Amino acid sequence: MKLCILGGGLTGLSLAKSLIKKGLSVDIFLSKKNLDFNKSRTIGISNDNLLYFNKEILDINELLWDIKKIEIYSDNLRNEKILNFENNNKTLFAILRNYKLQSKLSKSLKKETLCKFKNNFNYELLNLKKYKLIINCDNNNYFSKKFFSRSLKKKYDSFAYTTILKHKKIKNNTASQIFTKDGPLAFLPLSELETSIVYSIKGKKNIELKELIKKYNTKYSITNFGTSNVFELKSSNLRTYYHKNILAFGDLLHRLHPLAGQGFNMTLRDIRDLGNLIELKLKNGLEIDNSICEEFQNMTKHKNYLFSSGIDFVYEFFNFESKMNNNILSKSVRFIGRNKFLNRSFKNIANRGFEI
Repeated sequence: MKLCILGGGLTGLSLAKSLIKKGLSVDIFLSKKNLDFNKSRTIGISNDNLLYFNKEILDINELLWDIKKIEIYSDNLRNEKILNFENNNKTLFAILRNYKLQSKLSKSLKKETLCKFKNNFNYELLNLKKYKLIINCDNNNYFSKKFFSRSLKKKYDSFAYTTILKHKKIKNNTASQIFTKDGPLAFLPLSELETSIVYSIKGKKNIELKELIKKYNTKYSITNFGTSNVFELKSSNLRTYYHKNILAFGDLLHRLHPLAGQGFNMTLRDIRDLGNLIELKLKNGLEIDNSICEEFQNMTKHKNYLFSSGIDFVYEFFNFESKMNNNILSKSVRFIGRNKFLNRSFKNIANRGFEI
């Protein structure tokens, strides 16, 4: 049985690898943008998703840098810590570079006899009847514009700036996020010598990124700033997940503000859910066809909307505090975060999502 995946980014490649492990043949159609690598982008993967990725997709331990502690600060409390997450020095999540993961997945798939790549294909010429199921992981192609344009969208009037800091050697297993007056700034360790920066700044400005980072950096002796990249911040939740035998997937389904680093984690949970549905059909001797699209939507849509709404609430919570120019909300969060049950609940949600 052959399936089709549109898009060769992290989502498409990860999904393809998981499907091939189940004995399915996959054709992957690449767009031109899938061949471009942005070397300043990084992703965080929760511990639960890492266990799944290594077992059901591909062993990526060699690419990972473990994060064992997370610290949250606020400008309105003069950079005082308001939240702290750790688990007896165990890994909470891991950081890795997008392009290294994409490259490893691509090389692995090219060795698979059940996988075929097709470059720069004109999607309008695709024969929909050739495949029982088409999974669209490309949010900017012909099918996305024609069938998947209706979504709940939000613009944050913000832009995310990413770069990689090189610095003197340091024990570097603590990630930190500062809710500054300009927007959330994340320091995400990549090694003892490198740290990834994601700074979501309100409005498009002629900013001095290096100076802003230096202002809030209290930890690293910086030796070099890497090339910076910028992209506009939006969130969206697709209203309908499928059209006939075409299933939308990845960022096309849901796009989040990057402040919690949960975008790819949501996608990995979707891959797991879709995989479980496929395994059930195979076990019962049923075809993998368009019926799985509705089943997948019924299984995941409510969870995805609830989770993405929660991330948006966190952003608006601190954004409101910044506008009010007081620290009452941050003090409340600090008080709540000290509650062991709530602290553990926050960690579990970040790790596993909403299991409902």
